[in-house]
Amino acid sequence: MTANVGGLDKILRIVVGLALIAFALLAPATISWRWIGWIGVVPLATALLGFCPAYTLLGINTCPMKK
Repeated sequence: MTANVGGLDKILRIVVGLALIAFALLAPATISWRWIGWIGVVPLATALLGFCPAYTLLGINTCPMKK
């Protein structure tokens, strides 16, 4: 697994992931679609690992180039 998620991309993924998880935890139980918030685990995990399988399939790499 080669890192393909860069710095700004990691920050955005962490923010979005935490926001979605917070929604899942804090939303009232009457909201039937709060399970969608648990999707926030995916961007959070990819940010912490520095690797996104979808980026590999699409040929995207946001990491700075190493010299």
